[in-house]
Amino acid sequence: MTTLRTGALCGLLAGLMIALPALVEAFTGETSATGVPLALSPAFALPLLTTLHLRQGAAGGRLGEIGHTVNLIGLGLFGGAAFASNLVLFYFDDDVIDETLTGPTIPALLGSAAVFAVGCALFGAAMVRARVLPRVPSWGYATVLPVFAFLTALPESLLTSALHVLVGAILMWLSAALWRTPGGVEHASVSHQVSV
Repeated sequence: MTTLRTGALCGLLAGLMIALPALVEAFTGETSATGVPLALSPAFALPLLTTLHLRQGAAGGRLGEIGHTVNLIGLGLFGGAAFASNLVLFYFDDDVIDETLTGPTIPALLGSAAVFAVGCALFGAAMVRARVLPRVPSWGYATVLPVFAFLTALPESLLTSALHVLVGAILMWLSAALWRTPGGVEHASVSHQVSV
């Protein structure tokens, strides 16, 4: 299996692990069962991000390099926050959570969301500019994912569920574009565009 296909498969899993639990939570509310895939999805998004960067290659330019680096750091930080929120804090009483989220914790969580949002905006802008990957999910990556970084902290609602589904769809669309890349194309140039 090529690097592009491996990244595409990881991205598909990340998208499904975000979208499917959100669909369930729209009807049931947040549960321990839906929290597990949501907590693990950032781990699968990391290979997708790197593969997207490899796919657009030189066409991403300096903006792509910077965006990729900031987005990797932000995804690592944001993924840690998602893991803690869905697999640790979920099981605490509200009083314990209030005691836990003191001192530097809130600024650290906000900082991780900010780095993730900036990284998504930069890397998404590089994808839009490179024109190697489909435009609609590239624009979605640049605009929807930064909003997602901050709105996921809101209480569970139809809005947050819909946003999760939209983010999952964006990741799956980009993954499908990677999967459809012709064999042997590991690094893209401006002339190698993927149409979806």
